[in-house]
Amino acid sequence: MSNDLDQHWSYWPAPAKLNLFLRIVGRREDGYHRLQTVFQLLDWGDEVALRTRDDGRIVRHAGPPGVSSDDDLTVRAAVALQSASGTRKGADIGLTKRIPVGGGFGGGSSDAASVLMGLNWLWDLRLDLKSLADIGLRLGADVPVFVHGRSAWAEGIGEQLTAVDLPDRHYLLLDPGVMVPTRELFQAPELTRNDSPITMRDFLNPNGFGNAFEAVLRARSARVDGALNALSNFGRAQLTGSGSGCFVAFASPLEAEQARVQLATRWSVWCAHGVNCSGLSSELVVRQSERVEPRAFRL
Repeated sequence: MSNDLDQHWSYWPAPAKLNLFLRIVGRREDGYHRLQTVFQLLDWGDEVALRTRDDGRIVRHAGPPGVSSDDDLTVRAAVALQSASGTRKGADIGLTKRIPVGGGFGGGSSDAASVLMGLNWLWDLRLDLKSLADIGLRLGADVPVFVHGRSAWAEGIGEQLTAVDLPDRHYLLLDPGVMVPTRELFQAPELTRNDSPITMRDFLNPNGFGNAFEAVLRARSARVDGALNALSNFGRAQLTGSGSGCFVAFASPLEAEQARVQLATRWSVWCAHGVNCSGLSSELVVRQSERVEPRAFRL
């Protein structure tokens, strides 16, 4: 965004996420797949810029590359919040994109959630988290976890959330740069759709559980297969979500950074720290208790 647009903008973190495992345990009557997963929120992600308007218009100044304004989840989130609340206020929206599109790191859903949370504040709507999560669910199954701002055990289509406290871990994220539509993956004939459900206690098993889409993507993309193989030199390499993004966990930031340096000559890689409560969620709790004007803050 250009400097002449900086005045009166406020900036809202939109954190990335990882799926520490992902199982498909059946299909609902409406055709949606029933999932089990654990969402790990990260301290790294996109940044949404918001500014209120008095004319009711939603104007996008910067968005994800290759995505039209009508398809942009930030714009759709603002319109949905307008409709649900009946407000006559509008908004300018900008986006600094860091999370790879289509990587399974939750970028679009997180951006939408940050718009819902930010505009709920700026428009002084005072809707509760459940109301915002319900609005977000109509935009995407991953939006509610970002609205609630807690790492969580998830079931249903990913919207039935139970907050969890996960071990302190640092992660190396890798984007192979492969775009595979989620719909195409869910329709893959070789996809396992009827895994037996597990419990949270099962998840704590040190052997861990995998991602239902990994075998499908490995078979269809040599680059995804190569990325997972490269990460496996440093630990247990995993796929996140239904995208091509991969990750491996470390006990310390130094270990993650050393691995990043070794892989950076060939792959797009980042380091991030897992958090149980998102920075945006913590900031909003403080502001809602104080009812102060939102200051500009950046990742």
